[in-house]
Amino acid sequence: MKKPELVVTPHDLHEIEPLIEAGADAFIIGEEKFGLRLAGHFNRDELRQAVELIKKHNKKVYVAINAIMPNGLLDDLKTYIDEIKSLPIDALRFSDPGAYMIAKEVAPDMTLHWSSETLGTNYFTVNYWYDRGVLRTVLAPEIMKEPVIETKEQAKGEVEILVHGAICMFQSRRNLVGNYLKFQGQVVEKIQSREEGLLLFDSERQLYYPVFEDQQGTHIFNGSDVCMIDDLADFIDAGVDSLRIDGILKSSDYLINATKAYRFAIDLCIEDRAKYNQVGRALYKKMEEIQPKHRLLDRGFFYKPSIYKNK
Repeated sequence: MKKPELVVTPHDLHEIEPLIEAGADAFIIGEEKFGLRLAGHFNRDELRQAVELIKKHNKKVYVAINAIMPNGLLDDLKTYIDEIKSLPIDALRFSDPGAYMIAKEVAPDMTLHWSSETLGTNYFTVNYWYDRGVLRTVLAPEIMKEPVIETKEQAKGEVEILVHGAICMFQSRRNLVGNYLKFQGQVVEKIQSREEGLLLFDSERQLYYPVFEDQQGTHIFNGSDVCMIDDLADFIDAGVDSLRIDGILKSSDYLINATKAYRFAIDLCIEDRAKYNQVGRALYKKMEEIQPKHRLLDRGFFYKPSIYKNK
C-alpha cells in the first residue's frame, strides 16, 4: 500500500528540523508577497537556507506562488521565479493561470502543483491541469469525502488534501476591516496580528472566526479546525498522494505535536489497520487536548453538504 506524503507549513527556519524529526515528509514555504496564507514567511535568503536544510535531510520542499495576482505583481513574480529556479525546489505551487504561464516561461523545467483554495472540486478541473503538465492538484477543503475519493480515482496525477488545520472562508485583496477601523479612528495593528487578531463571534453557533490582514488582503477563517487523524483510512486506501497539516494560526509547539501525531497515525493505519481503528478515538482526543482557546475540532466539510434545501 502506498504511503501518502505528510506535508506541513512551517512558521520559520527554526521549525524545520524539529518538524523533520516529528515525521514531516515535505514543506510548503514562500514569501508573503506571492504565497497565500502561509503559516510563516521566508524572505529570499531564508528561503535558500530552508531549501538547503530540507534537502540535506532528503525531504521535499514546495514554494508557494498561489496568491491572487494583480497586474502589478506579475513582473515581480517573474523576477522571483528567475531568482529561485536554480534551487533544488521540488515544485512551485500556483493558483492563478497567469502564474502558471509565467512559471512555464521563466522556468519551464520546474514541477508545478495547482493549489487553488476553492476551485479544485471535480476531476474534470484537475485533469485540465494535468493535461497541461501539472503534477499535483490540491483539492478544495469544502468538498465532501466521497467526491475526494472519486476525484482521486479519476485523476491523471497526484492529489493533495487538507486533513488538519484552519479553513479560510473568505478573502478579499482589499484591507476591508483595517480601512473601516482607520475610518473609525481605531488602532489597526491588531487586525494585522495572527496571534492576537480580531475574532468574529457567532452567538448562534457559539463560534469565533479569526480575522487578519496581510499583503494579500483580508482573511476570515472558519470557527473550528478540521481534524481527520482517526479517519484517514479511506483516503489512504484511495491512494490520495499527500495529506496536509496547515500551521496557520497555530504555535510552533502545536504544529510539531500535530505532525508527530499524524506521522504515528499514518504509519499505524498502513501497518496495523485494526490497531489504528482501535486507538483512533484516543488520537482525536489527544488533538483536542492541545487545541488553542476558541478553536474546536470537527470533520470540516468531509461529511457536511454545502447545499441545503429550503424548508
